[in-house]
Amino acid sequence: MQTLYRRLLGLMPRLGVHVTDLGPGTAVVSRRGGRVRTPLGPGADLLTRGDGRYAVTEAGKDTWVVARGKGLGRWRAERLGDSGARLLFDERAGKDERRLQLAAAEYLCTQHVAGMLELYGVNCVFDVGANAGQYAKRLRRLGYTGRIVSFEPTAHAFERLSAAAADDPAWQVHHLGLGREDAVTEIHTGWNTMNSLLPPSDYGLGRYRRFTETRTEEIRVRRLDGVLDEALDGIEEPRPFLKMDTQGYDLEVFAGAGERIGDFVGLQSEVAALRLYEGSPRMGEAVAAYEDGGFEITGMYPVTREAATGRVVEFDCVMMRAKAAPERD
Repeated sequence: MQTLYRRLLGLMPRLGVHVTDLGPGTAVVSRRGGRVRTPLGPGADLLTRGDGRYAVTEAGKDTWVVARGKGLGRWRAERLGDSGARLLFDERAGKDERRLQLAAAEYLCTQHVAGMLELYGVNCVFDVGANAGQYAKRLRRLGYTGRIVSFEPTAHAFERLSAAAADDPAWQVHHLGLGREDAVTEIHTGWNTMNSLLPPSDYGLGRYRRFTETRTEEIRVRRLDGVLDEALDGIEEPRPFLKMDTQGYDLEVFAGAGERIGDFVGLQSEVAALRLYEGSPRMGEAVAAYEDGGFEITGMYPVTREAATGRVVEFDCVMMRAKAAPERD
């Protein structure tokens, strides 16, 4: 019976059907082109076809699959089990190496951040430039259960952020931007996740067509040290982490913390090797300021690359205050 079952599984791909073998006597089949999300438990086999060849890969515990959805233009990671990790992907992915590299970098960065939050006992993450809450939701999927305080200044994104956080009592949201000074100012909008208080640079205009059309929205900006106590209220021994993704404005957010930056055990900032926004700091300037604040680099991960040259445009830079690391037995 088992032999017949295996023969049947071997026949299916020839008929244009994907087969996911979940163990003895159990399989899931699906036609190509459909979007199917299937949880695979320990002992499962993943059968894929690439470049005319078939490959069967055992899906061990805590395994992930990195795959590109048809027409999505982006990569996603799918978790398969519980412990000992591996990356799996269709052989055809190699034809889009740049996207695969960036997807792998994003995956590694999120895993690294989750590890740092655990290592340093972080119990409050300041999510500055939250957009619709993508970063916070990712932290939750990775197992972070502490407080999250998100800041998003634009009306449309804040509406989506509020909806995302509605059922999470440990997730606070604030309709604010953060900066060097308390102010009412204008932000460039219509650039989706790239909205900025800064205008685009000549390089940015040449790289992104979206920058050629813009509108502005009036927003309120506060200093970080002015909102810190309220955000940490109720946490007995706060160990906050500062994530900044403000499209060229991270150093202004950092400056707004003043001396209270010493309260933070770590930070994550998008630093620019090639400046997309006029007046934004270069990577060396930003990293030097963070180092002066007592932070040291624990990870650097490419965010975007130039397809033609391979140059990295921006990095996600993760830094921790080494002196704040808890003592381990």
